[in-house]
Amino acid sequence: MSLLYSVVGMTRILVTNDDGVHSEGIRALADALLPLGQVVVVAPSREASAIGHALTLHHPLRLEHVRDSTYALDGTPTDCVNIAVASVLRGLPDLVVSGINKGLNVGDDVTYSGTVSGALEGALLGVPAIAVSLQYGPGEWDFSDAARVARDVAERVLANGMPKRTFLNVNVPRVRPKGVRLTVQGARNHATTVTERHDPRGRPYYWIGEGQDEWMPNGRSDYEAIRAGYVSLTPLQSDLTAHQALEYIKGLGLERDAGVE
Repeated sequence: MSLLYSVVGMTRILVTNDDGVHSEGIRALADALLPLGQVVVVAPSREASAIGHALTLHHPLRLEHVRDSTYALDGTPTDCVNIAVASVLRGLPDLVVSGINKGLNVGDDVTYSGTVSGALEGALLGVPAIAVSLQYGPGEWDFSDAARVARDVAERVLANGMPKRTFLNVNVPRVRPKGVRLTVQGARNHATTVTERHDPRGRPYYWIGEGQDEWMPNGRSDYEAIRAGYVSLTPLQSDLTAHQALEYIKGLGLERDAGVE
């Protein structure tokens, strides 16, 4: 296997996704980023959508050189970032970009998203990172606007960096964007549907799907920006602490020194 080493003095950009290494979205993204530096693609060998921030610990992973600077890994987006750093780049890149995902990653969906998790892993490693997703819509996929937005955002982030342990979640509407809005993560009342069926031998099996969703408007959410035809730009972070709840939990009287009844 031919592993890729760094080109001295050149900006190194790691590209991954959760739709798989052969997705049109990741090719459009890699091509758009080429003017900014050395682009290396390490992505799942097959689709790994909705896998979240999973890390493979209980079986070995296989890395395949697909073409040029593109590698396929039989693992998750989080695996891809780690294997890329350890065995392909042999060091940290200057930027991690995950996408372009087929479908939005807004609101609570970011917790399920492998695309978002690829960028999150970059941030945890101390690397500026971006997740890019494109809204579903009728007709063929056209990644041109999303790729252009990704390149513009990447150029700014490479020039200015990102606060530690934060990354950008970028969502692009299916229509020609009216502009870009700085947004917050949206919230919704989410209902998951579980359908039970039976195989020819009478054994039950289950399909999990999305039920009715009711979004909670606040005027600044990623979902509302997309609905209005704007690119949504949301800074996310690895810190899941509910800081606003600390005083409430303190008031429950649960905090005490070890061994004290």
